Amino acid sequence: MTTIGSHVSTRYGYRKAAEHAVALGGQAFQYFPKNPRTLELKAFNRSDAENCAKWCRENDVVSIAHGPYLVNPATEGEAAQRMALCTLNDLEIAEACGSIGVIVHFGHYKGKDPLQGYRNIIQWINNVTSLWEGNALILLENQAGDHGPMGTTPEELLQIRSLIQQPEKVGFCLDTCHLFASGEWRQGEWTSFAERARGLGFWDHVQAIHLNDSRYPSGSCKDRHAAIAEGWIGRDGFIEFMATPEMGQLPLVLETPTGESGTHREQIQLLRQLSGEAQR
Repeated sequence: MTTIGSHVSTRYGYRKAAEHAVALGGQAFQYFPKNPRTLELKAFNRSDAENCAKWCRENDVVSIAHGPYLVNPATEGEAAQRMALCTLNDLEIAEACGSIGVIVHFGHYKGKDPLQGYRNIIQWINNVTSLWEGNALILLENQAGDHGPMGTTPEELLQIRSLIQQPEKVGFCLDTCHLFASGEWRQGEWTSFAERARGLGFWDHVQAIHLNDSRYPSGSCKDRHAAIAEGWIGRDGFIEFMATPEMGQLPLVLETPTGESGTHREQIQLLRQLSGEAQR
């Protein structure tokens, strides 16, 4: 069975978040380890986190954490140090919850020399991984191009990973809306991208998928998620996507607007239907 789920709230704790995800029909979920709009560190309930990990193991549930929006690996100076400490805190929480890792956006740089932005990202990752001894990974996420072209291609993500000191501590999260908005995935050309990624060895390091439709056409560089089959990727696009062999091995997590029930239940059911159509 395809491992599908959605982003869920941790308002009632990490274990309750996992239970809620499964109640919606999922076998995977994403959560914010702490407030996503601040870099403040969190003194978390370790017992609750470890109970979450135990429950997920017993029920064959996969989880991923998503770091705060303010974390930008291309940043320099004191701000970068603060962001590194924030991500280390997230990794500690993710490790306790038994999660694959923490999703961090690739980063954007507004300076005159774009190469400095890439150097900053490499240095930032090295700073974090040099202090991290757990199993939870940093999961770099591809970007939509709304802050510029940085971080939109699989080649870039792979190059950064090849240049860091401990690449085994870094994987990728592929966001379908971002990929489509950036123009890397063009209408009706998913198979072409999938084969290109396969040739690069990109799929070997993808650990999770953000499964989102796009409110705007390919190449728009607008990061606006739509419900599955209600955007420009559309039903046919997701049928083709779900037929890709690698998708059967990865957790597919929705970050889309919720449905009529106020949850992702309907979209999870739809994706299971589309996955079935893809297999026929």
